[in-house]
Amino acid sequence: MSAGSQPVGYIHPNAITILQQHYIGTAGLLSKSWNDLDSMPDIVITVCASAAGETCPIYLGKAIRSHWGLTDPAKATGTEQEIAAVFEQTFNQFKQAITFFLQQPLDELFNDKLQKLFNEVGQHFFNEIFQ
Repeated sequence: MSAGSQPVGYIHPNAITILQQHYIGTAGLLSKSWNDLDSMPDIVITVCASAAGETCPIYLGKAIRSHWGLTDPAKATGTEQEIAAVFEQTFNQFKQAITFFLQQPLDELFNDKLQKLFNEVGQHFFNEIFQ
């Protein structure tokens, strides 16, 4: 699931483009608030630089939380090609992090170790480099 504390109401066209270029389906995707989620998540990963300091709703109290900090690619400036490159770089960061995560022996990880792994992935793969 994906949701935000202050959704903008649309998915950035470059995000749709990059997903489609990597053969990831985009049908049914929409911008939504975490208040609109159908179920309570077990794991919450914040991904935007601005999200790191936000307070999560009370129903997320028992969730494993981690911050994979990077600046929102939708805020990138420059030529169309430069902005597209920022979206591609962001996609690749997520792909590398998720691939690494899925290669770990997850069946051996429980709360504290899982929390540590999420944090290590965030620290290793994400830097807040875009302005």
